[in-house]
Amino acid sequence: MKSLQTADSACPIIALDRFIQATRDSGYKGTASAISELVDNSIQAEARRIEILITAVDGGTTEGAIEVSVRDDGVGMDPFTLRQALRFGGSTRFGDRTGLGRYGMGLPNASLSQARHVAVYTWRQSPATPRPAGDGPAVFTSYLDVDEIAQKRMEEVPRPELAKSTPMTCSSPSGTLVVWSRCDRLDNRRVSTIARKLETELARRFRHYLWAGLRITINGESVRAFDPLYLHPAAAITGAQQFGDELRYEVCVDHNNPAVIGVVRVRFSELPVHEWQSLSNDAKRKRGISKGSGVSIVRAGREVDYGWFFMGAKHRENYDDWWRCEVHFDPVLDEAFGITHTKQQVRPSAHLLEALTSDIEAIARALSARARKAHQAIKQNERFSEAANVATRQDKLLKPLPKRIEADAKALLTRLEHDHPGLRKSSQASKYMIVESAIHETPFFSYARDQNKLILVLNPEHPFYREIYKPLVESELPRDQQLRTYIELFLLAAARSEAASAGKSLPVSKYRHDWSNTIATFFNDK
Repeated sequence: MKSLQTADSACPIIALDRFIQATRDSGYKGTASAISELVDNSIQAEARRIEILITAVDGGTTEGAIEVSVRDDGVGMDPFTLRQALRFGGSTRFGDRTGLGRYGMGLPNASLSQARHVAVYTWRQSPATPRPAGDGPAVFTSYLDVDEIAQKRMEEVPRPELAKSTPMTCSSPSGTLVVWSRCDRLDNRRVSTIARKLETELARRFRHYLWAGLRITINGESVRAFDPLYLHPAAAITGAQQFGDELRYEVCVDHNNPAVIGVVRVRFSELPVHEWQSLSNDAKRKRGISKGSGVSIVRAGREVDYGWFFMGAKHRENYDDWWRCEVHFDPVLDEAFGITHTKQQVRPSAHLLEALTSDIEAIARALSARARKAHQAIKQNERFSEAANVATRQDKLLKPLPKRIEADAKALLTRLEHDHPGLRKSSQASKYMIVESAIHETPFFSYARDQNKLILVLNPEHPFYREIYKPLVESELPRDQQLRTYIELFLLAAARSEAASAGKSLPVSKYRHDWSNTIATFFNDK
């Protein structure tokens, strides 16, 4: 006969068996996020070395046939702390904002989100800790098991016991080893795939700690820090330039209590368009350039989210792949950033958005515009390359240009280098270049030069450009493309003849003669 439940019957706040099943489905985006929680714990325990081992058991042919182990050389735990660490919310550091964790959910929640069984081994040097026979430290162990909890055979964390053996050697003076077995919820079933994706995530999330000396290995291979801003000289890929100075904001923890504040630091980087634009699509993807635009949100040196934050009305576009942003905040601002206990995402509060969005959106728009201009300059250089190459090849047949350079040509070159950063980095082998730039004068073209290069500057606001030249540029017909090249050579010859007469009072007939000879020299290469 079924027993009747009454209002006076025992009614625990948590239905433990159902809670465990439900919590496995919530909170973590994937395996990398769950393992990151274990790395957080190791860092909090002052570890300098963290070893992650992903192995196939039973040949890896059945579900759950992969085990994950994370071993560190941190301070380790005593039996009481070990038992607390396996409780949901049982951390001895609950509410502590000095480190990476606050809620005491990380170890059990992360572990059971991926595996049905988690065992923890920990050891430390302490006179009060009994030592087993032999020279090694005393290793205590305890565990959680989803099936035992579901079957109501486990209602509390087992008391830690001295381990008779450990799955891995516990050779450091102190440390902790976490072992996931019966892993039924890993992102992938291949060890190599899990390891590769995990390396990518950890290299970015923990980059600041890796630069500070932390060592993380995955199946024996060291994780090298990846800087999404491409700024740090020790990162796996570098080469960007910081854009502007770092911005610093003092933000109130709660807009109703402005007396308590935290610091937010924001910096931007600009990727080298002229060097990396020519990379293959596959190379750009591997470097994280393609579809990599976004803002890295960093809490106390650990990345907690990456996405399109503080952008206001700005929509993401392809040119945004060529700049990056990092927002670093103090843990005291957790509530303002809407940080969750899994440290996987942020939900910025209204007063935080108000404090940061205006500046970040404006700088993002400026960087996007600079990237667009850089790409347009590259396309122009490619478009003009045939005429410039012909002129360069034929230049040896002409009388060298005088060393004296007109002041206007020097001034125009300075302005062009500011507006077109790629000019300074252009090939030194080419003596001629063609660019488009509003020259704020009536002529269709002008020129700029230094001792090594002559630059023909076309004025896109001139009617000749709009009515004749531009249609040739936009045409795909071979005949039009050839005619455009002849026009460019024609104008390069004019600019060269003008440069050759710098500082001289020559009759028009002399200029016309030099121009005609230069045209003939250039055209003879075609």
